[in-house]
Amino acid sequence: MDFFDSAYRGTPPWDIGRPQKEFTELVRRGEITGSVLDIGCGSGEHALFFAQEGYEVWGIDSSPLAIQKAQEKGAQRGLPVHFCVLDARDLTKLNRTFDTATDSGLFHTLSDEDRPLFVESLAAILSPGGNYFMLCFSDMEPAGYGPRRISTREIQDSFREGWCIRYIRPATFESRTRAKGPRAWLSSISKK
Repeated sequence: MDFFDSAYRGTPPWDIGRPQKEFTELVRRGEITGSVLDIGCGSGEHALFFAQEGYEVWGIDSSPLAIQKAQEKGAQRGLPVHFCVLDARDLTKLNRTFDTATDSGLFHTLSDEDRPLFVESLAAILSPGGNYFMLCFSDMEPAGYGPRRISTREIQDSFREGWCIRYIRPATFESRTRAKGPRAWLSSISKK
């Protein structure tokens, strides 16, 4: 992923130096449980926050530079997170399962062809009854700047078989480039 490696040579707009408020609220409400896999972890802010809150956490990203930054932050903060370079379509290579998976900004980067591969990969590593929390750009956000917009129908279609969608609700994707941040969807999806 040359685009993401080049983005991490600086500070990408989505790297706000802290976790997205939507994910801190999930922890505060007790929705994050057990072992956690942060998919597309970037420079590690969500994974490190979960570890700080006492969870066993792994973080994966396809960008070696992002993972290097995440490992450096983990070492500086003394937080035990397992970070590794891995494509989200190949999660089975982790050889383990998780109770919770989080995704802040990965799903909306997937092509139509890659979505089913990702969902299948996710199903293989999530424990039965495990939860997947996804924050993605919403189709309610006007066209223009930023990644592809995702509709609730696309989320529902992607997670139709073997999943239970608990909610898809309006959210904000915090950004360094916009005070309010783009419109997003926060989804809570459980594996049957």
